[in-house]
Amino acid sequence: MKQINILVGGPKENLPQDFITRIQANPKAIWIGADYGAVRLAQLGCQMAAALGDFDSSTAEEVALVSRFSQTKLQRFKPEKDYTDTELILKRAYELYPDLDEVVIYGATGGRLDHLLANIFMATRPGLADLMPKVRLIDCQNTVTFYQPGSYTITKEADKKYLGFFLLTPVKALTLRKVKYPLQVVDFAYPVSLASNEFLDQTAHFAFESGMIAVIQSKD
Repeated sequence: MKQINILVGGPKENLPQDFITRIQANPKAIWIGADYGAVRLAQLGCQMAAALGDFDSSTAEEVALVSRFSQTKLQRFKPEKDYTDTELILKRAYELYPDLDEVVIYGATGGRLDHLLANIFMATRPGLADLMPKVRLIDCQNTVTFYQPGSYTITKEADKKYLGFFLLTPVKALTLRKVKYPLQVVDFAYPVSLASNEFLDQTAHFAFESGMIAVIQSKD
């Protein structure tokens, strides 16, 4: 399975606790850096398949360091744009690896509400809907996974016992089972969040017939 790893900007404390260990344990993994995430990867001596961003919080020396560790030409954008660096780097990953199976974006949800919502609603952006089911967003607090219609069993991650279901589009025939607050075949005519739920055991089950859903596992 071809997994592409992406690190984006944001406070260092929002990264998973074992993030550096993951990098050191698998030096052959494919990494791509977005904005200050690219700076952090370069500072760790990690070779990147690509790097891009507006780098509005980076020094000239940091940008030069990123250029040295990026295997392709560094791409820079103006801070004034209607899309996030995460969205840009995701599209770039797909350009480089059209046969990718999974994309793991570390630190993407962060602590800022605007970043969290922008990265979740990437799923509604043109050209990304088919790619998003291959994407996971992971930080120290949350894991976000995207789903197209089907039937799914999800496994509880460590101490992330809470579940949020974000219906990004109208959804038909949503069923939630093996959760604290189940649903039985409910249609939603507009986007809505069902953000108060919990695992009852190590797995939970949901199914739906149309639309796009983001599921967030989170800690207390």
